Amino acid sequence: MENTSSLGKKNFLLAIVAFTLVIAFLAAAGPTEGKEKGISRESLDLLDRINKATAEVAEAIKPSVVHISSTRIVQGRRFPSPFFNDPFFREFFGTPFGPFEEPRNYKQSGTGSGVIVSRDGHIVTNNHVVKDTDEIKVTLADRRVFKGKVLGSDPKTDLAVIKIEASDLPAAVFGDSDRLRVGERVIAVGNPFGLDQTVTSGIISFKGRADVGIADYEDFIQTDAPINPGNSGGALVNMRGELIGINTAIVTSSGGHQGIGFAIPSNMVKIVMEQLIQRGKVVRGWLGVTVQAVTPELAKQLGVEADRGALVGDVNEGSPADKAGIQRGDVIVRYDGKEVRDVTALKNMVAATKPGQEVEIEYRRNGKTGTVRAVIEEQKETAGVTARHENRLKGLTVQDLTAEIRRELDIPARIQGVVVVSVAEDSAAYGVLRKGDVIMEINRKKIKGVEEYEAVVSRLKGDDRVLLLVYRKGGTFYVSL
Repeated sequence: MENTSSLGKKNFLLAIVAFTLVIAFLAAAGPTEGKEKGISRESLDLLDRINKATAEVAEAIKPSVVHISSTRIVQGRRFPSPFFNDPFFREFFGTPFGPFEEPRNYKQSGTGSGVIVSRDGHIVTNNHVVKDTDEIKVTLADRRVFKGKVLGSDPKTDLAVIKIEASDLPAAVFGDSDRLRVGERVIAVGNPFGLDQTVTSGIISFKGRADVGIADYEDFIQTDAPINPGNSGGALVNMRGELIGINTAIVTSSGGHQGIGFAIPSNMVKIVMEQLIQRGKVVRGWLGVTVQAVTPELAKQLGVEADRGALVGDVNEGSPADKAGIQRGDVIVRYDGKEVRDVTALKNMVAATKPGQEVEIEYRRNGKTGTVRAVIEEQKETAGVTARHENRLKGLTVQDLTAEIRRELDIPARIQGVVVVSVAEDSAAYGVLRKGDVIMEINRKKIKGVEEYEAVVSRLKGDDRVLLLVYRKGGTFYVSL
């Protein structure tokens, strides 16, 4: 009886040891699904940590991202009878109906995102999100809604700062966008609907992207994290949860981007943001040169490296560059201690320099290197005028043709008139005139400048048809509005 009992105990102990060994073996082997798919335990652990880190970064920045809804009043036309509003009638007879339509005002809504940058209610967003708005509402991540006020906007970088009356807000922490590297992982967060944030992830695809056509001063971070309309003005953050860019989206025919997103780098955002908060506008530096890209052919003739620097095509008389001794044909290769990668880099560097600051400029001339010191001056804005009279040119903004504009747009000296700066969507000229067009005549009257333009436009009545003579890209043509 004792032998049987002893044998039973031994078998029980052996069973426990065997069970323990099996558990240990299974634990060492890792998850079954991972082994079946050829994924090692180490890789699965690493992926788990990456996923956890990404989720934590997203949760950390989400409270700082807000929803912005904007409303503006635009003038349209309505039909006096429901019969005229019938879609079949409108499609059959066409629109507009001229005298059958009556003018009225209606609300036009827009939506976007923004990022809280101070605990007392400063919010950075895109200029196009709040442009020409009459009312702004800001919805926080905790569902609180505030009325927003535009403190200042800068169309040249597509940035704006709005203010809400609140305190103890979760402000984002700025990172250094200059330290970003291509291939680095990033997260884009927006709040397009005011319900909850949307999060996309990707990597930095390119730095210093320009010539995109969004703004005058472009130095975009390009990422494959999708940034769609509605997420404009949201946050691009690194894996430390630091704000390294403000997302910007371009409206395309498909309504978004296929694997391409653009963000304004945080270092540029900080410079613009601080000036908008302090002054309500941005003051930029001016060197007084017209520059162009250094092509391989030009580089060979000038004795400089190809695709590096900015070639001086002209120097404004009496400008900081002129006083410092910069000459036509010089290639500027360093500015204030930083390498000049290309024309866009120099343009952004000069603009970011405070007026009155002295900078060292390194250049190449006739195969030799030289340096000069220049005192940067304030960039003067060319005054423009917007037609606000109730006629067919309402909403059209123009300005005088300056020598710099002529050079930039390659407009011959024989062309006289005013250059189109912008065309409002509710203007009769929208879709007909473009930025950069030169209006030479209005109803056969020659226009030499803004004063003559304003005098002629002010005499036009609301229903008067307007005949314009326009110069565009080397040719002239008539337009009837």
